[in-house]
Amino acid sequence: MADDMPAILCANLQKRFGELKVLRGINGQIHRGEVVAIIGSSGCGKSTLLRCFNRLEGINGGELVVNGIDLSKPKISRKRLIQLRAKVGMVFQQFNLFPHMSVIDNLCLAPRKVLNQSEKESKETARFYLDKVGLSEKAHAYPDQLSGGQKQRVAIARSLCMQPEIILFDEPTSALDPELVGEVLLVMQNLAEEGMTMVVVTHEMQFAREVASRVMFLNQGQVEEEGDPRQVLKHPQSERLQAFLSRMNRVQV
Repeated sequence: MADDMPAILCANLQKRFGELKVLRGINGQIHRGEVVAIIGSSGCGKSTLLRCFNRLEGINGGELVVNGIDLSKPKISRKRLIQLRAKVGMVFQQFNLFPHMSVIDNLCLAPRKVLNQSEKESKETARFYLDKVGLSEKAHAYPDQLSGGQKQRVAIARSLCMQPEIILFDEPTSALDPELVGEVLLVMQNLAEEGMTMVVVTHEMQFAREVASRVMFLNQGQVEEEGDPRQVLKHPQSERLQAFLSRMNRVQV
């Protein structure tokens, strides 16, 4: 993969569910090493856009190329999907850990099945990334023995075990109690500083302002405003973005 190729390329990307048009022509590029925060009100299409990026949702029009794989076609082979998801990790709101498996077994499963790693190699990789997210001591715990913040850090470590080139985060802190949010955002900030390409759907405006290299405001399925986070969030041009930020400031005060 050439370094100068965008990690993600969208051109007039469209998605609908029946008659409901959710994405109405998304255009843009996400470059390697960028951290792009996608913000907007509920129902604006943020999570749908993210799910299109790893083909959890197919698109209905336009062009979408992710990590060199063209996702614009109606049908994608199983082999290409496996190639895509091996290099494009995703961290969900609800952790999605297997409750009957220990933390380390949750982390080792995909590398063994998808990357054909040996048991020894997968466990070494798992322990490395558990240490990276500050949870080495939880390797043999089960998900129901962890706090919400710990579960999400395990989910991030699980994604890192696949050694992805891009990680998608779908509101990774929205299911957490407020006092647990910081520990997850710190892990994400460390990843950003190491150069990981990240696309983050978030309501955490401080994270967007301080960590993201670019912010993208979606409204009614379109990109209404984007740019440098400090500029866009401090001096929004769109009336809708002004109203959105005003609501968010009231909620987060």
